[in-house]
Amino acid sequence: MANWLKRIFGMDKPANPAAAIAGQATSSDIPPHKVGLDGTFDESGLAKRVVLAFDEDPDVADEDRLWVAQTQSVVVLKGTVSDQATLDKMVSIARGVNGATEVDTSQVTIG
Repeated sequence: MANWLKRIFGMDKPANPAAAIAGQATSSDIPPHKVGLDGTFDESGLAKRVVLAFDEDPDVADEDRLWVAQTQSVVVLKGTVSDQATLDKMVSIARGVNGATEVDTSQVTIG
């Protein structure tokens, strides 16, 4: 079982992962990329929701040499991933998370 959220952010999964991934803000003045797992403002909200989405996808194992960050609404993947197919799947998942406008893989190596 994947455990991205625990490894990267030291957090346990929320009770309702689907709602957390959707990123519904508790206030209309929170930008989508700053919505945390609980709907409140979080500087790393998008990155946390992306790693939770990775955890929730049975086809994505925890690639323990890969890290997830964000620069505003851009999801930044850094490190090494096992193969191109896995990276492609992860990019697809990340793009589907509310608030993500782009996925930067320039710091990822395959191997």
